[in-house]
Parts: sequence; C-alpha cells; structure tokens
Amino acid sequence: MRRGRTLFACVLAALMSAAHALQVVDDRGARIELPGPAQRIISLAPHITELLFAAGAGERIVGVVEYSNYPEAAKRLPRVGDTRSLDLERIIALRPDLVIVWLKGSPQAQLDVLTALRLPIYYNEPRALDEIALTIERFGELAGSGGDARRAADEFRARLAALRQRYRGRDEVTVFHQIWEQPLMTVNGEHLISHVLQLCGGRNVFARLRPLVPHVVAEAVLEADPEVIGAADRGSARDAGLGLWYGWPQLRAIARNNVYVVDPDLISQHAPRILDGAELICESLDAARRRRPPRQ
Repeated sequence: MRRGRTLFACVLAALMSAAHALQVVDDRGARIELPGPAQRIISLAPHITELLFAAGAGERIVGVVEYSNYPEAAKRLPRVGDTRSLDLERIIALRPDLVIVWLKGSPQAQLDVLTALRLPIYYNEPRALDEIALTIERFGELAGSGGDARRAADEFRARLAALRQRYRGRDEVTVFHQIWEQPLMTVNGEHLISHVLQLCGGRNVFARLRPLVPHVVAEAVLEADPEVIGAADRGSARDAGLGLWYGWPQLRAIARNNVYVVDPDLISQHAPRILDGAELICESLDAARRRRPPRQ
C-alpha cells in the first residue's frame, strides 16, 4: 500500500513537471526546451532587455550588455560585456537558466562556449514590426509572465494598426535613410527601418539592394534624388553625418529642407518604442508632402 502511494506520488510529480516544461521555437527555427519558466535570464542585446521588461519579465533578468538603458531599472542590472565581447566568467557566475541573444549581434565563438556548457540559448531576430509583438509573447511564455506579455503585445498591435490606418493611402515619398557616413551605408528593404518607412507611406530608394546594410556611393544617392533624407542620432543633422548632402543644394531633400534625425533608441531597437520613432518619421514624411510644389 505504502509502495503504491509512493509510486503514485512519483508519477504525479513527473506529470506535474512535464506539464510545466516549456518548448519554444526561436528565430533560427531551433526548439528550446526548459523544465519550467526561466528564473534567471541574461539578455545579450539592449532591445532584448527592453522586450523582456515589456513582457513583464524584468525581475527575472540577472545580467545585460552595455547600452541596455530602458526602462530605468535596466540601468541598474549587472553588465556582462557588450555585443562585441562577452564576459563569459561573469555570465557563468550569474547562473542563468536562459540566455537570450541577438541572432546577428553577438560573438558566435563566445556563444559556442556557452552552448558547450549546456546553457539554454534563445536566438532572437525580429525583422518585421508585427514580429515585435510576437516576440513579447514568446518572452512572456519563457519567463512565465504570459498575462503581462499578452497585454503588452495587444497594446503594441493596436497602436501599430492605428498608425497603419492613419497613413494608409498617403502619396508615396522616396527616402534615403543613412546609417553611416564613411563609408556611406544605408538599409535595404528587409531592414526594420524600411518597414517603418513603408508604414509611413515612404519608399526606401535602396530597398532592392541585397545586403541588409549595404554600402552605397554618393553618386547613387544623387541619381535617386530622394524627397527625404534621414538618419538616427541624438544631435543635429550634421552631427548625424548628413552634412555631406548640403553640398548638393539641387537634391530635392535639401532644397525642400526634408531632413529628419531620430533618436537611435527610437528607431534602431527592435522593441516597442520603435513606434515612437515611427510617429516622428511619419510626421516628417507628411511635412515633405506638404512642401511639394503645386502641380502645374
């Protein structure tokens, strides 16, 4: 009788453990298995930190990389390196039960070390705006904060839908978004910034280039003659490296003063605040529409 009760208890415990086990597919298509919601999470990209907080999992983060500055609580978390070099000893000392990394933003050789130590690694790479909401939900599932995550994801989707509705049908505006001045770099049509431009009724003049962040030459920009030129920076247009273009006053963007600069935290992070950046860019594109000369 006693053995029967013991066996029953063991079976019940096994079933309860299986019921709490998690299986999630990451953005590589790999299946991640955890015995239960992660309790000690390390984030290896600033946007991942922001997404985890949005998903209600901020209290479970035990380590982040440099430039994880949002929300305010993220600034107080232990640092474990940056996107170029990780402090492996500190990561191991923090005893994480889940490490979330940016698919193309972390040193793979060091990640291979963590993999060899059998630390569960979830690779994240949201490309489209809709995928940000989906990522919030997945992070909530991983951390056991599904209710908070669903609410945050629904709020993001509602705000995104409102922006789409507001700018649907607007006249197209051609845009050159500059990532770097020397060498001159931009984004292609698959980049998240291009999705923001499309949301606002903009067309990336270099959308068809193959690399995600391609190199271009000034002559190609002059030939495209975009109506708007923009960049991400916390300073002025010249601080952002856009001073080059004022040497060609014949460019439509310069002639009509259609130049925008957006805080990089609001446009370069794959996180909810990208809609704040989108609103600013949409307003800039609307201003460009108003500055068009009257049709003859």
